Amino acid sequence: MLIYRWLVALGRYLRLMGRTLTVPDRLRMFGRQYYQEIIQLGVNSIGIVLLISFFIGAVICIQIKVNIQSAWMPFWVSGYTTREIMLLEFSSSIMCLILSGKVGSNIASELGTMRVTQQIDALEIMGVNSANYLILPKILAMLTVIPCLVTFSVGSGILGAYATAYIGHIITPADLTAGLQHDFTQWFFWMGVIKSFFFAFIIASVSSYYGYTVRGGSVEVGKASTDAVVTSSVLILFSDMFLTQMLS
Repeated sequence: MLIYRWLVALGRYLRLMGRTLTVPDRLRMFGRQYYQEIIQLGVNSIGIVLLISFFIGAVICIQIKVNIQSAWMPFWVSGYTTREIMLLEFSSSIMCLILSGKVGSNIASELGTMRVTQQIDALEIMGVNSANYLILPKILAMLTVIPCLVTFSVGSGILGAYATAYIGHIITPADLTAGLQHDFTQWFFWMGVIKSFFFAFIIASVSSYYGYTVRGGSVEVGKASTDAVVTSSVLILFSDMFLTQMLS
């Protein structure tokens, strides 16, 4: 019974994506919607991304220096480990999990409210492809801004590590710089960016599906928002496992 429900949901999701991923009828209106979604979903999330990444970078550096580094290890180990963690997992995978809670619930609740207030039905009556009009700008906006947010996250995490060097005096700036520069592999950065494209599509499309297909009242909108965050988070974790294996 549960597998049947999953298959039905998958079929409805694929049908919705088939309606969504088409050429917009009015490109000027689409461009306006696309710009608004970039501001709402991306620019408004920069603050929380920078704040969380700054403190995570600082905490990682402190934990490695205090609890792991020993006399048998070089002094630059803390900087090297901080860089690798930020590049390989936190700034791409964990940050996208955090954004699925903020952005995903926003998308699901917005579309769910439009559904229960019959705004989507009104668009359909006017002959507008509501899925394409409402969902495609969100998907493309997420695909545009998430890689940028991942890059900002890496930079903010490194600044947090330097804060421990200059303010907390946990490690010397010279040792931290040596660790950040040691054996740098540029592909690790691009691997995080590539993974972020997949995560961005998952967040936007899954959250849009749950919001667009809401039936009922305001209680169902809240449930759809929760389901969107949970499902997108699980899919991000599964896809992260496979993408890491493929790209490594």
